[in-house]
Amino acid sequence: MSNCACGGGHHAGGGGPFSEGRELVDFVAQAHGGAKRNAPIPGGGLATSCQGCGAPFTLTTFVGSCPECQGVHAVAPPRSDDAANIQFAGLGYRLP
Repeated sequence: MSNCACGGGHHAGGGGPFSEGRELVDFVAQAHGGAKRNAPIPGGGLATSCQGCGAPFTLTTFVGSCPECQGVHAVAPPRSDDAANIQFAGLGYRLP
């Protein structure tokens, strides 16, 4: 297990709050037993554009999907103050 900067202790496997792409999405979706996955982002979310289809939307939870193409995006809790930190899992990715 490795220490991460999420403030929640240790996490097994790779990834962490500074990962990119699918690795970050997987990390956030599984962090803390999945508890962060549907937790609301403080301040009402982050306005962004889908990194798959370009549609504008607001990421309101730490892991969420574009309402147009269902592309999965995530942001790590310690980096959720800036939409530039949102990562995209890639075309065709679906949450388990």
